[in-house]
Amino acid sequence: MAAPDLLDPKSAAHNSKPRLSFSAKPVVLNTPEDECDTRTTVMRWKTVSAIFFLVVLYLIIGATVFKALEQPHESSQKLAILAEKLEFLAMHACVNSSELEDLVKQVVSAVRAGVNPSGNSSNQTSLWDLSSSFFFAGTVITTIGFGNISPHTEGGRIFCIIYALLGIPLFGILLAGVGDQLGTIFGKGIARVEKMIVKWKVSQTKIRVISTLLFILFGCLIFVALPAVIFQQIEGWSTLESIYFVVITLTTIGFGDFVAGEKGGSESLNYLDYYKPGVWFWILVGLAYFAAVLSMIGDWFRVISKKTKEEVGEFRAHAAEWTANVSAEFKETRRRLSVDIYDKFQRAASIKRKLSSELGINASINQEMTPGKRTLSANLYEDRDAYPSLSLSLSPTPGALTRNGSLYLNGLSPECADRREIAIIENLK
Repeated sequence: MAAPDLLDPKSAAHNSKPRLSFSAKPVVLNTPEDECDTRTTVMRWKTVSAIFFLVVLYLIIGATVFKALEQPHESSQKLAILAEKLEFLAMHACVNSSELEDLVKQVVSAVRAGVNPSGNSSNQTSLWDLSSSFFFAGTVITTIGFGNISPHTEGGRIFCIIYALLGIPLFGILLAGVGDQLGTIFGKGIARVEKMIVKWKVSQTKIRVISTLLFILFGCLIFVALPAVIFQQIEGWSTLESIYFVVITLTTIGFGDFVAGEKGGSESLNYLDYYKPGVWFWILVGLAYFAAVLSMIGDWFRVISKKTKEEVGEFRAHAAEWTANVSAEFKETRRRLSVDIYDKFQRAASIKRKLSSELGINASINQEMTPGKRTLSANLYEDRDAYPSLSLSLSPTPGALTRNGSLYLNGLSPECADRREIAIIENLK
């Protein structure tokens, strides 16, 4: 019986691997997926799909809330303007409904063109003077686009396209530079505050959180709260309207329902020539501040994502190490069992060969044996009374058959005389 290679002690010793042990430091096993992650930072399709469905859900929630809040107001305004039209036609019988509709269309067209139809047009300032044009050009390159005024000539629209394509990247570079300078200024202030907080023996995490909150609150106070108070005093808006205008403007949404520098039907407001340019410079610094805040939030997310990836990597490394240890232990156990089984087989085969050589059973004797012969085991010490006429003749020649009456003795040597059991062969006739 040939042992397989797995049971061969030489091959087992040659192919045996050293046993692994757990270590304090995790062993990071590089997989193809990890190599792909290190080579590229492209977001996976599963992540993109999850974010897409999250944004769609967010849009559905927003649409539901806006519909519930604004649709009733819209319906009431429709009923109110219809009632005003009917009342006007009832009081002025000389005006028919078609003439009234024509007048309303002209008013709507004037409003869309940026012209205020109320009041005396001679008292209204131009929307395209140098100050207003500067403010409009600023809203173009900042991508705010309030929409209260817009070019209506073909030349103005063509120039607006070219002006926007060249001005938006230029303003982006300026915005990044101003944001860096603001970050440096606020960083120095935060460093001083942190030095003061360190004396209180506070942890580094708490210091970072406190300094960040102070940075955000101080910026909101300068670029949101203070301008809102100024616009409330100059424009005559309420507190909510002022804050609404500030936030909508600095987030570059720019609905255009509230615009600084527009009288909005109030003839008592007299703006200075540098008012609108001053508003635009406030927009520039405010956008830079918001960009710095968004950049800081992005850094937070990157740090959190990096820590999460490191934790996941450590978990995978420990899991891979544990799997490798278990696999090594299993292979080592299987190798030992294979070697033990092979040793037992070899031991049994050697014992069989030794017994065969001692008893002298060979091929020639097996060929001389006839089927009519059988082997009996007789205990001469215990059963000698059963065979009173039995006498044994020991032959010194190993392997020879000696006949004694009806018994054949298989080449017994003198050393077997003291044994209690001997193999005898009886010829059955």
